[in-house]
This record gives sequence, C-alpha cells and structure tokens, in this order.
Amino acid sequence: MTGGQEPGQGPQGQGPRGSEEPLDTAYDVALLDLDGVVYLGGAAIPGAAEALRKADAAGMRLAYVTNNAFRTPAAIAALLTSFGVPAAAEDVVTSAQAAAGLLAERLPAGAPVLVIGGSGLRMAVRERGLRPVSTAADRPRAVVQGYSPDVSYSMLAEGGLAVAAGALFVASNGDLTLPSRRGRQPGNGSLIQVVATATGVRPIVAGKPEPPLHRESVLRTGARRPLVVGDRLDTDIEGAHRVGADSMLVLTGVTGPAEAVLAPASQRPSYLAEDLAGLLEPHPAVTERGGAFGCGGWTARLDADRLELSGDGERIDGLRALCAAAWADAGVSSGAVWSAIEQLASRTHTAL
Repeated sequence: MTGGQEPGQGPQGQGPRGSEEPLDTAYDVALLDLDGVVYLGGAAIPGAAEALRKADAAGMRLAYVTNNAFRTPAAIAALLTSFGVPAAAEDVVTSAQAAAGLLAERLPAGAPVLVIGGSGLRMAVRERGLRPVSTAADRPRAVVQGYSPDVSYSMLAEGGLAVAAGALFVASNGDLTLPSRRGRQPGNGSLIQVVATATGVRPIVAGKPEPPLHRESVLRTGARRPLVVGDRLDTDIEGAHRVGADSMLVLTGVTGPAEAVLAPASQRPSYLAEDLAGLLEPHPAVTERGGAFGCGGWTARLDADRLELSGDGERIDGLRALCAAAWADAGVSSGAVWSAIEQLASRTHTAL
C-alpha cells in the first residue's frame, strides 16, 4: 500500500503522495528515463548507479525507457554497465523501437522508410521488417525522424520531399530540448519542425508522452505496479498520467523546483525526489490543516496572491509542501512561486 492506496492507481488528492515503505518495494518495476535521470551529457549522475544497484537488489526490476532514438539498446546497455548500472539490451526500450512499431502496423513488410536519424533508428526500422532508405528518389512509404547529432540539411530536405509527395511522417519523440552539462540543447521536437513547417504535415509521435512507449515497456516487463521515473513533466510525468501509472519526478535534469510547483494537473508527479535515491526511501505524506500544508519541518500556505513558506529541514520536504499548497489552488501566480522557491533555496543553501 502507498499512501493508503494501491500503487499504480495514479496520483490522487492535491499534493505529492506519501509512502510508508520504500518505493523499490512498493512497486515491482521502475520505468526509468535516462537523460537527466541516470546520466547527463554522457556522464553518470552522482549516486545514480548505487541507487539503481540497491533497488535491483531489493527486487525491483529496472527498465530503461528513453525518448532518445540515437543509440541502439545494446549501446545504451553497454554505456549503463560502464557506469556500474545493472542493464542488458533487453532492459532498454527506445522511442526508435516505438516508432518502428507504429510503422510496422501501417506498412507492408519490406516497405521503404526514409530515416532521418542515427543507427539506433535505422536498426529499429530494419528489425521490424522494413527497409531503411536515405533519399526521396527511393519512393519511401514513410519518413521517420529521431534525434541524432549528425542530422544534416540534406537529410531534412530528402525527408521533406518525401512527405510532400505523400509519405507517412512519424517522429520518434517530440522533446523540444535535450539536457546536457552545458544546458538545454535542441531536441528532436525542435528538429522535426523543419520538415513539418516546410510541408505543413505534423508527424505522428511515438515517444513520451504518447502511450506507445510506456505500453511497450509494461508489456515487455510484465509490470503489475510500474513506477515511471523521469526528469521532465511534459514527457515522463504526463506520459505516466496517460497510461494510468504512478510517477516520481527527480530534480537532476530538465525540471527545476519552480516548474514542479507550477505543474498543471496533467503533469503532476505522484512523488518528488532530489535524485534516484528517492527509490530507496519512504516518502513522507503531506498534511493539511486549515489551509496550511506541512511536510517534514516545513509549512506552506497560500495567502491571497502570496505563497508563504515557513520552517526548515530538507529541501525536498519544503518543495513537497509548496507543491501541495500550489496544487490546491489553480490561481497561484508564477511570481508567487518563484518568491517561495527563492526562500526555500536561501534557507537550505541550495541552487534555485
């Protein structure tokens, strides 16, 4: 039981949920995003490998579910094991595989598909019995686009010509940005705008938050009580909502504390954690009394247009209290949230 409810029923109530037992025993499978959760810019996030090893030892199955279509599952598994993370190729589910599955449902075996992307996407298309091609002259039945640092103008131009000629347009994912140690960089969602703008055709999207990727992950793992773990509200957490799964937001990637507090209802996580160590711990419940929301040593309250925070303790508990207070009133302003987050950062000596 988690917070008085069966795990997997989805977020309930106004604030983040509590769990009396660690999440790695409350849930049977973790569906883990990679960029911004396990690694960032090709380097492991501190503490991630140790947390995942402990979760694995506790009996939680680990599945790696990524919107990044660039690497093959085998290459991703090799990268993870080099960090000390338990992983095999069959544990990795990519948006490239989800996109190839969508294509295979709509095209006959052996149909030519123009690939805008890297080896991970080409391999996924081939594994589904379709034929990757590179030019519009090959008369592709479809165009599929996924992130690759090697995407060029010529690739985009060929894809645009094929889509304009009637080819089905599929995108592996719609992430506008990609987290890196240098900051947010353009993701596949930004790159697909080139073909979409040139042709007036919007692609069918396979990756998060659309359901195909998480559904494939659940089917592959046999999960009965899956927990989606991610760093993005608009893909990981919204994707969990769409398939009725619980979720945990970590603050090691794209989403910061203020964005979490301002999250719309469709993007609010079940749980909040600083990092993957949140899998190994019970989560304190947020209490409410007379319009004041408490967690740990913190209390948050909405007073007119102000979001007030008092107390002290761990930053994540303060953030849980702020989320509960803000989520209870849709009218809270971004200015009030940022002011409260500045207070939290100052009192906990952390970055915004």
